[in-house]
Amino acid sequence: MRKQRELRRFLVVLLAACLMAVNIKTFVRAGGLYPGGATGLTILIQRMAQTFLHLEVPYTLINVTLNAIPVYIGFRFIGKKFTLYSLLMILVSSLLTDMIPSYVLTTDTLLTSIFGGILNGTAISLCLSVDATSGGTDFISIYLSQKRGIDSFNIILGLNVIILGAAGLMFGWDKALYSIIFQYVSTQVLHLLYRGYQQTTLFIVTDKPQEVCDMIYKISHHGATIMEGEGSHGHHNEPLVYSVVDTPDTRKVIKAVRDLDPKVFINCVRTSEIKGNFYFSPKD
Repeated sequence: MRKQRELRRFLVVLLAACLMAVNIKTFVRAGGLYPGGATGLTILIQRMAQTFLHLEVPYTLINVTLNAIPVYIGFRFIGKKFTLYSLLMILVSSLLTDMIPSYVLTTDTLLTSIFGGILNGTAISLCLSVDATSGGTDFISIYLSQKRGIDSFNIILGLNVIILGAAGLMFGWDKALYSIIFQYVSTQVLHLLYRGYQQTTLFIVTDKPQEVCDMIYKISHHGATIMEGEGSHGHHNEPLVYSVVDTPDTRKVIKAVRDLDPKVFINCVRTSEIKGNFYFSPKD
């Protein structure tokens, strides 16, 4: 079973790497776009070297160099196997980007931005679904959020703004603006396909509050709070269990709670932000 899981993980990472490379050599290069993070910075450096120094620098050389420190952070602080699969993604996608010939599917930059963003978000989602990343800022984001409790959104956003600003100043603002569409679509696809870093708030009205709390902890490793409520119609006591769990665990928790108490009432609310001590499953 473990070997099958690792084989599946390996194959999914290879598929994601292929998608990432194909996307770069079709939509990204054809539209002159700049994705976020290390990929966008790599493409920007390549274009600067080509335009100002008349040098063709391999994508692999730049991308692997930019990912050296993030990979070290991954090995040191996040998880060795997690980092190895991420490194596999970085190396394979980089090598394929240098090997695959460029191909223009459409010259419409808007279509290129939209469908390129869809492919990019899909590739990143595949990586995350098997506990790997596409490298670059993903390592930094996970390290800051899980190990240091720091919201990394503004840091990553600031880096992307710098990349797009530099691209706009040197090569024209139209491509930089289309790159914003690319990044927006990619982010939306990522949120749709992968929910590992999202949380759901559960409000559970039940006659078995302690058993429900124990079940939540058993499945998700998250605690819960028992509150005393009062029904507005019958004015009798209604215990209320409040908990925040990882979104991928929500269905399992709801099924287990309903099996435990068929009369339970559950309200699920999407959590936009949490502060304080929250358990994150460690990376292997």
